[in-house]
Amino acid sequence: MNEPQKNPADWPGNTIADALVELQARWGWFVGLGAVLLVLGAFALIHVFAATLASVIFIGVLMAIAGVGQLMHAWRIKQIHGFLFWSASGLLYLVAGLFATFYPVQGATMLTLLFGAILIAVGALRTWLWFNNRGQRGWGWLGISGLLTLLVGILIAMNWPGNSVWVLGLLLALDLLFQGWSALLLGLVLRQARRS
Repeated sequence: MNEPQKNPADWPGNTIADALVELQARWGWFVGLGAVLLVLGAFALIHVFAATLASVIFIGVLMAIAGVGQLMHAWRIKQIHGFLFWSASGLLYLVAGLFATFYPVQGATMLTLLFGAILIAVGALRTWLWFNNRGQRGWGWLGISGLLTLLVGILIAMNWPGNSVWVLGLLLALDLLFQGWSALLLGLVLRQARRS
């Protein structure tokens, strides 16, 4: 005899309310994580040059690992075109990663320039998309976002390379601070919801 199939939404433990109750029981983890991130963000804000170097070294190590992975992948490919592409890509990643790891100040200079160029490109693209769709409702926010992104990219490019020692560290510090506040406030909201 065939039993009727149950809807996955009716399965026990699969509702949003159950997930919220489970999160409320762990509110302390969010508060603790938020506090740690806030301390790290404040430290990075005070020591912005050290934060820049740490972020460049971290990115360099990740790039070197990715380069080794791509080279290993290249040696497993039998076709010559794939082998050449993955080998060239892996070597580029490996060399760039090792350069950033062992020469973090120069790596910060290059990454800051790349970051500014990406912001200019993204800002120009958003502004162009807004311009082509400006008659539609709500697209003004895209235009504002595009102009602000473009402006920040231009400011970074105009002050390069002098700003290379602090831009990446400042971004890391701000990211840690925003994540810290978000986790801390979420934990406090979950704590309040648990008590009520």
